[in-house]
Amino acid sequence: MKRLPGFVGMLLFVIAVVVPLIWVLVSSFKTGPEIFESPWGLPKNLLFDNYVSAWVGEGIGGYFINSLIVTIATLVLLLPSGAMAAYVLARYPFRGSKAIFGTFLGGMMFPHFLVIVPLFVMLKQIGMLDTKSGLVLVYVAYSLSFTVFVLYGFFQSLPGELAEAAMIDGCGHAGTFWRIMLPLARPGILVVAIFNAIGLWNEYGLALVLLPSKENRTLPLGIADMAMARQYQSDWGALFAGLVIVMLPVMIVYWIFRDRIHETMLRGAIKG
Repeated sequence: MKRLPGFVGMLLFVIAVVVPLIWVLVSSFKTGPEIFESPWGLPKNLLFDNYVSAWVGEGIGGYFINSLIVTIATLVLLLPSGAMAAYVLARYPFRGSKAIFGTFLGGMMFPHFLVIVPLFVMLKQIGMLDTKSGLVLVYVAYSLSFTVFVLYGFFQSLPGELAEAAMIDGCGHAGTFWRIMLPLARPGILVVAIFNAIGLWNEYGLALVLLPSKENRTLPLGIADMAMARQYQSDWGALFAGLVIVMLPVMIVYWIFRDRIHETMLRGAIKG
């Protein structure tokens, strides 16, 4: 009986998360009239044309590619730079290192909408406004605080004897990091990559301001455009199909690596 309230609370949480996902998935196979006439009913026929309409007709395919390019490019720049910064702060304490680490922590609490206008002006001045490369640089700076925070605790948990043995064997500081410590931190880097990828994939505010043109827009902006267009059109099934296209990659990645994520985050929280 003592576990009953916790069980009920967990059950309600699962229902609140799973039911909307199932409803969106089922609605993506319906026609517009079916969605309004029987919103909780099953579709009479599985209308796969909704996905074709969303991917080709509404341009979701192009937005999908843009999001994929921006997310991958950001991770390619973010993970090495964040790992190097976290490693130095964790393994080589120096005067002011705690202040620098505190600055990174403060960056996690700083709302990005406060710097949107300066970012807009700065990117316009250097000719990188409305470019995917400009958005990538902004995303790297935006995600660096979280990356350093997680990897800092992970690098602290690694045994220092391994680094000392590598130094004795002739490895320099850079060689010790790249050949010994970074491979050992692979689980933590994987978790950071997944969490950052999920956040970047769904990011809306910065992309909305920094990517004015339609051809460079990312997937969340494309879905928002579709939602606005549905107010004047009747193809709601294509909108729900677009939502499924947005959610599906994130859900697949998280499902594949869920055990590694839980294990690594728990170990980092205990030892960090």
